[in-house]
Amino acid sequence: MRRNVLRSLLAIALLVMAFVAGQLTAAQPHMQAALSDLRSARRALEKATDDKGGHRARAIQLVDSAIAEVEKGMAFARKH
Repeated sequence: MRRNVLRSLLAIALLVMAFVAGQLTAAQPHMQAALSDLRSARRALEKATDDKGGHRARAIQLVDSAIAEVEKGMAFARKH
């Protein structure tokens, strides 16, 4: 019986943690969408052929910078 109670408490704790994590992400839907789009753009750039005179590599660097800024902005918003 004690095991069943512990399992139930663990399951409840996991559900609560999942809910809280979802709320943190949902609180910034536009930033989350931007982050997803930037990651998708980076994957597409990685798959592109040739370097296009260095422009592809530079675009990847800029996307990486944008991803970092969005992540920093989201972290800042969570703290304030």
